[in-house]
Amino acid sequence: MIKLAIIGTGGMGHSHAERFGSLKDCVLVAACDVDAARVEDFVAEFSIPSGYTNADTMLAKEELDAVVIVTPDGAHRALGLKALDAGKHVLCEKPLALNYSDAREMADAAEKSGRINMVNFSYRRSPAVQAAREMVRSGQLGRLLHFSAHYLQSWLVSDMWGDWRTESQWLWRLSKGHGSQGVLGDIGVHILDFVSYPAGEIHEVQCRLKTFHKAPDDRIGDYSLDANDSALVQVELDNGALGVVHMSRWATGYRNALALTLHGDRGALRLDLECDDSLLEVCLGDDIDTGTWREKPCPPTPDNAERFLESIRTGKNDQPDFARGAAIQQVLDACFASDAAGKAVPVG
Repeated sequence: MIKLAIIGTGGMGHSHAERFGSLKDCVLVAACDVDAARVEDFVAEFSIPSGYTNADTMLAKEELDAVVIVTPDGAHRALGLKALDAGKHVLCEKPLALNYSDAREMADAAEKSGRINMVNFSYRRSPAVQAAREMVRSGQLGRLLHFSAHYLQSWLVSDMWGDWRTESQWLWRLSKGHGSQGVLGDIGVHILDFVSYPAGEIHEVQCRLKTFHKAPDDRIGDYSLDANDSALVQVELDNGALGVVHMSRWATGYRNALALTLHGDRGALRLDLECDDSLLEVCLGDDIDTGTWREKPCPPTPDNAERFLESIRTGKNDQPDFARGAAIQQVLDACFASDAAGKAVPVG
């Protein structure tokens, strides 16, 4: 049995506990959180033997094979490096770090350690995304020329995910001082991987970020609400394709919508994960002349929890690894630099 610990027992910590708890050949043996009451409730809910408020103590005391890091973004680097130094395999939530330098340090440490390392770009689980990548790689779309993508949420204008004004699991995501990089770092990291994984690596970005007024003095308690809420990014890929990627938490009417359309000179594809993560539509061959779209079957694919455990069992590191996390962080850094400079910025 692969012995796991979860560091961070908020909302996503619950999601990881539920997922790993449903898989065979692994067992949750410990959890850690700086909030003693929260970790106590967490271990009771998931029947986990041990709870800690200090990660160093947990890593020293527990017989662990792997840790899952589900803390606010600012803690990823320190915890990831500690876990690797302790000889543990690591699955880390995205973004891998707060900047490319830190993310690259984590990737280098992971490679040196020989431990399995993965970043939870969770939408890699989508059969439609995996099928889209294979279509591009096999040349079915021909030369990519144009694309569009979005990641839209509405939890700042609705209560479908809870009350962000009173719940710390949402408030920290709006505050730079609590380790947030705003919508760009929180869900932009997903959509940038979502685009470049099937379409190709990102060469240049021109980004516009905006933070909207949300509360008196833009502050709630200890949280200064200063992290970006919406982002618009013009993108050029290494292969020359141009596209637009946008993301927002103010997208009224959308719960959690990721969509991508790719246009090549021999065909096109589109997918919308809010509708169906297994549905891929394509326009190919004679259908190009009539603008006809048809559904394409997509075989099932494992999620990152399954990939992580299989990597530990086989010793072969699956994707997305820390190096991929660092590469996407480099794109995020370029987006922030572009917004500050008001012009296009190359990646790397």
